[in-house]
Amino acid sequence: MNNINYKLGTRVIMKKEHPCKTNLFEIIRLGADIKIRCVNCNRTILMPRIEFNKKIKKIVEE
Repeated sequence: MNNINYKLGTRVIMKKEHPCKTNLFEIIRLGADIKIRCVNCNRTILMPRIEFNKKIKKIVEE
């Protein structure tokens, strides 16, 4: 999953779940860093694209 072009609003499933017991996130910012928002509790996480590519499990919707 290294060279995938993501879009804003894409929903992804991460390998590790959020403390609110869901692992479904929505991409809200793209660039060198990717910002994702938890669909359940609306908290945001900012991480480098390389780290994001390692932690993503599956793309649900585009």
